[in-house]
Amino acid sequence: MTTQIDDQTRIELEAAAFRRLREHLMEQRPDVQNIDLMTLAGFCRNCLSRWYQEAADARGIELDKAEAREIFYGMPYDSWRARHQTDAGEDKQAAFRQAFAENVGGEG
Repeated sequence: MTTQIDDQTRIELEAAAFRRLREHLMEQRPDVQNIDLMTLAGFCRNCLSRWYQEAADARGIELDKAEAREIFYGMPYDSWRARHQTDAGEDKQAAFRQAFAENVGGEG
């Protein structure tokens, strides 16, 4: 049996799932590096902030990349990087470039 969900409820559930994903990545697992997310999953926190920016743009709300990242990260991106990002070796950087090209397009 399939439960019928109206459009507004579906939107609210999707938004709640997004908020929970953000909370998980930002609060429970800040140790997971963006480079590893991109390499393994084909997306990272920056992708999520870009998708947020694209959704805003689709609704006529202008956000630049820095603004979208600050909304998603809850702080300026440079602050997040200073607190949580670790150096990546050449092997990780090469894997990232490949995953970025395959999933986002172009070079990272």
